[in-house]
Amino acid sequence: MVQNEEERLRKERTFRERSTALDLLTDRELIERYRFPRQGILSLADLVKEDIQRPTARCHAIPPFLQVMVTLRFLAKGDFLSETADIHGVSKASASRCVEEVTSSICKRLQNIKLPRGNAEIDAVKEGFYKIGGFPNVVGTVDGTLIPIQRPHEDEPAYVCRKGLPAINVQAIANSDLRFSNAVVRWPGSTHDSFMLTNSSVPAYMEQIQNSWLLGDSGYPLKKWLMTPLLNTANEQEVRFNTAHCKTRNVIERSFGVLKSRFRCLHKTGGHLPYKPPKSVKIISSCFKLHNKCIDDGVPLLNIEDGGNEVEIEHHIDMPANHNRDAQTIRQRLINRF
Repeated sequence: MVQNEEERLRKERTFRERSTALDLLTDRELIERYRFPRQGILSLADLVKEDIQRPTARCHAIPPFLQVMVTLRFLAKGDFLSETADIHGVSKASASRCVEEVTSSICKRLQNIKLPRGNAEIDAVKEGFYKIGGFPNVVGTVDGTLIPIQRPHEDEPAYVCRKGLPAINVQAIANSDLRFSNAVVRWPGSTHDSFMLTNSSVPAYMEQIQNSWLLGDSGYPLKKWLMTPLLNTANEQEVRFNTAHCKTRNVIERSFGVLKSRFRCLHKTGGHLPYKPPKSVKIISSCFKLHNKCIDDGVPLLNIEDGGNEVEIEHHIDMPANHNRDAQTIRQRLINRF
């Protein structure tokens, strides 16, 4: 009797009508909703297919292109996962698995974040920066940005940032075309930017190339390869140095603004990533790589959300200056010469 009652109450399995947006929407409409045109979505599906495709067609397995679309929609809009699932005709649990597996595969397969190597590549980067503000020999602008996440159950105080919310602090270096050449996505929100830079591979890289600088804000210590602004200016030359530095360094702020405009799941208006730190790290990393792919593919950034192109400026708490004498000499030489 009890067994018959359980069978009666058991919900019959149904298969929803799945999305046909890839066939019905124009490229512009696809970019507005998924950040990539049809060809871009299909190329991503081909890239991750080996990792996410099911070996059987039983039980109506979700095809790779639809798994990619579910993931892109969630990253692009930051919607509730249940709404993303409903739009594409899959269950919430299936949508969650899509996001997990597709972002993991993107992190593994899409290797498009790298610092410039070779004289020709480095010179091209320097030329791009020089055209912005006349600041010579710049190979990147560095800064950190906070991505809010779900409050973790373990080591919670380490993740609470200066804004009083749990977050991942991301260090990134951007080029003049707003493309990221370096991204370190692993530190808790309470970690200071200068600590992240010191404990990354960037110092070793910068020591290998001569007459080249990164530009950072006053939260970083002045180094031979890291130029920071003057806190107090004494003459017109120093004012011009600070102006050129600010204009050029603004590239990293604009890059963060475009990244978060494309992928609203990272933006403060999206609330926070409702996942534990390990999964949040994979989602954030995949967004950085997808941002670079958008630039490589020439995908336009459409003004589709209010404030979508705003530059999000982080206000840092400056640490006491820890400048070495050689670095100060180099900065003064720059001021006097240029």
